[in-house]
Amino acid sequence: MSFIYLLDLCAVAVCAITATLEARRRELDWFGVVVIAVIAGIGGGTLRDILLGRLPVYWVHDPAYVVVGVVAASFAFFFGRLRLPLNFFLIPDAIGLALFTVIGTSIALTLGTPWLIAALMGVITGVFGGVIRDILCNEIPLIFRTDIYATASFAGALLLIVLDSYRVNHNIAIVLSMVCIIVIRLVAIRWHISLPRLRADT
Repeated sequence: MSFIYLLDLCAVAVCAITATLEARRRELDWFGVVVIAVIAGIGGGTLRDILLGRLPVYWVHDPAYVVVGVVAASFAFFFGRLRLPLNFFLIPDAIGLALFTVIGTSIALTLGTPWLIAALMGVITGVFGGVIRDILCNEIPLIFRTDIYATASFAGALLLIVLDSYRVNHNIAIVLSMVCIIVIRLVAIRWHISLPRLRADT
């Protein structure tokens, strides 16, 4: 079992847990939460595979991804009934963002895509599941309403590409890139750091 495969399963689990913590505010039943969680967990990777022409998409021939999503969402569904801080889900969301970004970038690099496309595939894999989650929960997607998010994903993807170009051990490069994304995201959350915004004239 490869390191990337294990990370991919962990990413689905983390994203499913994040989706469950977000969906609990909508007072959905178990089935509704699980559906949102699984779709969020596999959404980014599905779009990535379609864009890269990797068909059938990864979870179709390996149901372990769906099983992991269902189990993780079910666990979080009952654990989530405890009183947790309102924005607690932002922490596992940062971890999920890092996991999916390095996976998407790594897969794209393996397929020989140009560095910029590989970075974009990492960002798409990292953020698209969260976009689906927020839309299904009738929220403005986190990527459009929060502190630095996709930028952290892009920075981590670029770091992975640079480290790979210098022939750093790939697993070490993955870990370093994940740490980079998580640190940037958590620092942005802590001090509310965001990119300049276009504001309407008043």
